[in-house]
Amino acid sequence: MSLFDRIRRAFTGEDKVVREQAETKEQQIVFDTYDKGLEATRKNFTQRLTELFTSFDGVDDEFYDQLEEAFISADVGFNMTIALTDAIRDRIESQQLSSLEDVKQAIVSEMVRIYEKDDTQTVLLNENPDGPTVILFVGVNGVGKTTSVGKIGYQLQQQGHKVLMAAGDTFRAGAVEQLNVWGERLNIPVIQGVAQADPASVVYEAVQAAKEGQYDYLLVDTAGRLQTKANLMEELAKMKRIIERENPNGVQEVLLVLDATTGQNALTQAKQFNEATEITGLVLTKLDGTAKGGVILSIRYELDIPVKYVGLGEQAKDLQVFDPEQYMYSLISDVLMTLSD
Repeated sequence: MSLFDRIRRAFTGEDKVVREQAETKEQQIVFDTYDKGLEATRKNFTQRLTELFTSFDGVDDEFYDQLEEAFISADVGFNMTIALTDAIRDRIESQQLSSLEDVKQAIVSEMVRIYEKDDTQTVLLNENPDGPTVILFVGVNGVGKTTSVGKIGYQLQQQGHKVLMAAGDTFRAGAVEQLNVWGERLNIPVIQGVAQADPASVVYEAVQAAKEGQYDYLLVDTAGRLQTKANLMEELAKMKRIIERENPNGVQEVLLVLDATTGQNALTQAKQFNEATEITGLVLTKLDGTAKGGVILSIRYELDIPVKYVGLGEQAKDLQVFDPEQYMYSLISDVLMTLSD
């Protein structure tokens, strides 16, 4: 059953509402977290579509122009907006759809279909069966990178894993201090070097400590100086070489942390960092504080990199493993609701 079909079941005779399908307390919490976290984006997107539907007088060029504006307002991105609008236009014309309800369904269906274009990507963290799982966190300063290290460390600890953190951003004293605060709060050890030390030396020490202490995960905070991309690439490459030499199977994840409130700038950063090093997954912070949550669709369309975590609140538990189905449902639920009226 496709993602769209599973979402649509909430508004058919098969199921009453998606909320009632949350069989456990944990599933209910995830549902509520996504619902609240995407409220601003959903309201913005739904408002634009509602205005479009309210003035609906048939499908013409003006209709498609306004539809594009609705997608752009949610920061879906120019390329994704054009591809999505073209797909909707093709469906409407090929199926000769004319009623408002059929047009609504075509819009939602194509949004989900484009997102589902590749279901082989996994949001689960890659793991190292032969030693500590090493995860590098990269991203520009101010996006919530160090906080993400702490929050993911907390979640892994809650799952029963033994976690070690490394303060690899030796050029910014605030980053080291912040990671130490997380370490003290969570009782997770933090490996750090002296100020301005070679980050690779900190990584070397951390890998040795992780192996000797039989830690399950080593989370490495790194510097975020994208303006000196050549130096950044050299620094990350050196870290990875050391990890590959000292740890079985090397690095398991390179997670790029992005601030969702920056919208399309986040996509630009993702492209630039992906040129500097091989990104395996994305952490999108502050999704709850923006009406630009459609950037996830843009990232999905533009880059072959899975979103692995999304920030849907201030608490550590609110950094959620990305659930594409919950995301899509929370984004378009109000539009879907109008289909059931």
